[in-house]
Amino acid sequence: MLILAIESSCDDTAAAVVSGPDKETLPDRTGFSKVTATTMTPLRCYKNSLNRQCSVDGFRIKSNIISSQFDVHARFGGIVPELASRAHIEAIRPVVDQALLEAGVSLDDIDCIAATRGPGLVGSLLVGFTFAKALALVRNIPCVGVDHMAGHLLSTFLDEHPPGFPYTALIVSGGNSSLFTVEDQTHFQPLGRTRDDAAGEAFDKVAKLLKLGYPGGPVISNLALKGAPDAIPFPRAWLDKNSLDFSFSGLKTSVVNYVNRCRQKGTPPPVEDICASFQEAVVEVLVEKTVLACKKNKHNAIALGGGVASNSRLRERMRIRGEQEGLSVHVPSPIYCTDNAAMIALAGYYQFQQGVVLNPDDDAYSRSPLN
Repeated sequence: MLILAIESSCDDTAAAVVSGPDKETLPDRTGFSKVTATTMTPLRCYKNSLNRQCSVDGFRIKSNIISSQFDVHARFGGIVPELASRAHIEAIRPVVDQALLEAGVSLDDIDCIAATRGPGLVGSLLVGFTFAKALALVRNIPCVGVDHMAGHLLSTFLDEHPPGFPYTALIVSGGNSSLFTVEDQTHFQPLGRTRDDAAGEAFDKVAKLLKLGYPGGPVISNLALKGAPDAIPFPRAWLDKNSLDFSFSGLKTSVVNYVNRCRQKGTPPPVEDICASFQEAVVEVLVEKTVLACKKNKHNAIALGGGVASNSRLRERMRIRGEQEGLSVHVPSPIYCTDNAAMIALAGYYQFQQGVVLNPDDDAYSRSPLN
């Protein structure tokens, strides 16, 4: 079975072709996607190795294309929704064509289309979601709408050594900081979420304050390597006792106040120490609440997902705490932490297997029903 997946929830236009178990083993869900690859428009894309075996039996990533909009939004210090939507419109067809071309297939070979339905920026979502539904209607093959969170929750299965079910998952990105119980491939129970800023959003806002550019996560992580994580006692928001929710707005405000005090004194802010201390405050809360959730669940495995899961300090501290508590920790490769279509293909396959397909008038949504 060949699945074409499309992801456009925020500022990355992504498409992937993933081969799964033979279609003869799946239910017949026709009614809704098979363009021959056209002349390719040059794109600034990030690619992972092709024809890569997944850790899930019978799945293989044949192509995984991601077109980034970093250059579009960098001068604004954050994502501009209208510009993101326009960039998706320009990129969607070339990205899909390139994914098909690198997989060595055409739309005639595709058995199912999976597309991100939400959550995210509605204007961005509608570009990929509508494109997928249009292809499905023209080709008269199945189309499934995938929750972006479900893709991240299963993204660890795109790499080697995935966890066994059930497990506790932390999804942490620019728009989400959430904890889940993952019971199986299609059943997820929310445990906690951010009450204000997501962790990735806090990274971007601190980077903008320090005039470090966009996106903030990678540059803060790199500068933190040169700073002292205990140089500045930034607060940790633990909230109520045993709470599994997150809050990073107070931490962000504390960084703002510290930087303003430095500037009022005419002293240059110690950027490297600020980055290291801020990052440590975020990571400590994320790690400890995840471990607490895992122990309360009586699980023996933790999985990470989302763009901030690429942060080297978070990955390191989570593994250390996992070893201390006797928990296995599973983190996808960075390419699968960020928004990508391979994870949408995987989640879409399991939805299709259960007969969950789209109707032509189904719409996208900005907030996930999983939270």
